[in-house]
Amino acid sequence: SGNGCPKGEAYAKAEVTNPTRMVTGLVRLAGTRRPLPVKTKVAIPKARIADVTNLLANTTVLPPKRIGDVIIENVCGTGVDVVATANC
Repeated sequence: SGNGCPKGEAYAKAEVTNPTRMVTGLVRLAGTRRPLPVKTKVAIPKARIADVTNLLANTTVLPPKRIGDVIIENVCGTGVDVVATANC
């Protein structure tokens, strides 16, 4: 009771029952020392973050890549894609 914002109430319920987070990271870019920044398209379950970051640490992609290109489809069975956040 006393919730002034319906969005806040929905967020609090989701945070207690199924917390989710966006994941950002870097993947290797073949043939260069420069990494490619990536992120999940939407938030994933908090319990899967370690799995996703471990996969990103062991992923190498071939250039060229553009912002929004899918780097990993359905990452770790979450139904969420990892996309590039920079052009290379």
